[in-house]
Amino acid sequence: MTGLSPELQQRLRAPLKIGNLVVQSRVLQSPLSGVTDLVFRRLVRRFAPHSLLYTEMVSATGLHYMRQLPRIMELAPGERPVGIQLFDCRPDFLAEAAQRAVAEGADLVDINMGCPVNKITKNGGGSSLLRQPELAEAIVRSVVQAVPVPVTVKTRLGWNDQEINILEFAQRMEQAGAQLITVHGRTRAQGYQGAARWEWIRRVKAVVQIPVIANGDIFSVPAAVACLELTGADGVMCSRGTLGYPFLVGEIDHFFRTGEILPPPTPEQRLLCAREHLLALWEYKGEAGLRQARKHLAWYAREFPGAAQLRQAVAEFQTLEEGLALLDRVLARWQGQEWRPCA
Repeated sequence: MTGLSPELQQRLRAPLKIGNLVVQSRVLQSPLSGVTDLVFRRLVRRFAPHSLLYTEMVSATGLHYMRQLPRIMELAPGERPVGIQLFDCRPDFLAEAAQRAVAEGADLVDINMGCPVNKITKNGGGSSLLRQPELAEAIVRSVVQAVPVPVTVKTRLGWNDQEINILEFAQRMEQAGAQLITVHGRTRAQGYQGAARWEWIRRVKAVVQIPVIANGDIFSVPAAVACLELTGADGVMCSRGTLGYPFLVGEIDHFFRTGEILPPPTPEQRLLCAREHLLALWEYKGEAGLRQARKHLAWYAREFPGAAQLRQAVAEFQTLEEGLALLDRVLARWQGQEWRPCA
C-alpha cells in the first residue's frame, strides 16, 4: 500500500474495536450540524458501506422536554453502524438522552465536547467542557452507567493556546469510561482557522489506551495518509471535506483497504449526486428540505468549469422544479464527456 508503513497498513486493514462494537472501517463520517441527516448519510453510505456514520448533534435538554424524538435522530432501517451525537452540560439529561438514542437504534453514543459555536458553548456545552474537566468526567460516567453501548467523546485541543489541556482531558475521559476519543487538532479559539495541529493528536495517542481518531483537515486521501503517519491514530474522521462531496469517506476507506486511489467523480457524477440529494431532501422534508438543499448544491458546485455560475444560480431557485431544471441544464453539458480537472 503505497505511502503507508507496513505496520500502519496492517492496522488499517484490521477492524476498529470500540468497546463491544466492531467496525470494519478506520474512516468515520463526522457529525455535522445541518448536514448529516438521514438523506446525507444514505449518500455517504453508498460509497462507504462499512464506515461509522453519525447523526447531527442533539440537545439533551431539548430532548428532555420532547415526547417524540426530533427528526435529526431518525435512523433508517438497517442503518449500521451509526452513532447518535449528544450535547449538553447536564449529566442526568445526557444519560436520559443516551437511553433514548439507544432505543432508537444507535450503535454508540458520542458526546460533543468540541463544538466551538457560541450558542452551544455559552450554555455549557461543546468545547466549554474543556474548561470544566470534572463536569465532563461526570457526564461520561453518567452516560456510561445509563447505556449498554459504547460511549465516545469528540473534542478539541483546549479552549485556546494558553489552555491546551487535551492530554489530561483525554486521560480523564478514558478513566470515566469513554471507549474512544476523537480529537480535532485545533483549539476552540481557532474555530476552523489555521492548520490542524496533528502533532497534539500523536501526544494524545501516547497517553491513552482507548482508540484515538484524528480529525481536522482530512480533505483527501493524501491528507488522511499524512495524518495517520504523523499521529499513529487509529483512524480518521472526515468533516468539512464531505460538504458537497459524499464520496470522500469511501475514497479514503477504499485506499486503506486496497492501496488504490480511485479516480475523482466526473462533473456528471457530482451533478447527478447533487440532483439526487435535492430530490431526496424535498421528499423527506418538503419546503424545509428545499431551503437546506440550496447550501448543499452550492457545495457540490466546485472544481469544474461553470461551477461559480452554478453556485450563484442555486441560491435563487424557489421551487423543486426550478432546482431540477437548473441542474439538468448543467448536466446536459457534461453528460458523456471525459473528466479533466480544472487547472
